[in-house]
Amino acid sequence: MWILFAFGSAIFAGLTAILAKCGIKNTDSNVATALRTIVVLIFSWIMIFIVGAQNGLNSITGKTMLFLVLSGLSTGASWLCYFKALQIGNVNKVTPIDKSSTILTMILAFVFLGEQITVIKFVAMVLIAIGTYLMIQKKDTGNNATEKKESSAWLFYALGSAVFASLTSILGKIGIQDINSNLGTAIRTIVVLIMAWVVVFVTGKQNTIKTIDKNSWVFLFLSGIATGASWLCYYRALQTGPASVVVPIDKLSILVTIVFSYFVFKEKLSLKSGLGLALIVAGTLALLL
Repeated sequence: MWILFAFGSAIFAGLTAILAKCGIKNTDSNVATALRTIVVLIFSWIMIFIVGAQNGLNSITGKTMLFLVLSGLSTGASWLCYFKALQIGNVNKVTPIDKSSTILTMILAFVFLGEQITVIKFVAMVLIAIGTYLMIQKKDTGNNATEKKESSAWLFYALGSAVFASLTSILGKIGIQDINSNLGTAIRTIVVLIMAWVVVFVTGKQNTIKTIDKNSWVFLFLSGIATGASWLCYYRALQTGPASVVVPIDKLSILVTIVFSYFVFKEKLSLKSGLGLALIVAGTLALLL
């Protein structure tokens, strides 16, 4: 059953990237993240009351709460980096790097969770790594130093997103071991929400909320719903399935993202990028053997 939840997470995560990209066209990425998180939080708590998991609040231990908070902080940092990268870079460039967190997660799962790295997992890691490298297309920006700096900024944020996403998975896996996954997701979301709004006020971007147009509001709302659905599926799968397999399946959202980016943003893959995507998918599917 956890495999189905993992694939559900991938589908909703893929939709999240596209909807969020539409929503942050004319909106500060940090503000957009903070607003989306409100939607995710509401959605998460609705699900808690639907499944009757609210009674589990009384049984949360200090250790569980600690790891949920740390996981939430990592998620917030990953989101802030990811949506900043999406705002200044192409979806087809940012997404593969963000999904490369799969490799780091598998290594961390081996170190901290005791999950074995088999021959198949090792081969999968190599395929995913090569595929990611092929999908990172370098863009010629000429000799202007400022242009070069701006063109590489998205890469910095995308890498940050990948690192924090890996930490999120490991910390989250530990944090939801003894509680309902929906409840764990909701608690983590509270941390993300606080962190996101702190960043907004520290950067002085709160006044830009007034300038958000109607279309952006719609896409931010829809991306929040998609994120909430993805999280609920993801942490349900992570609770019963191995992190070294759940995470790679979740990263198949890259397929959904790239297909939609072609139709919505007219972003096309080169032959090199297409080969990279094929290797990433092959490596991920190999983990199901």
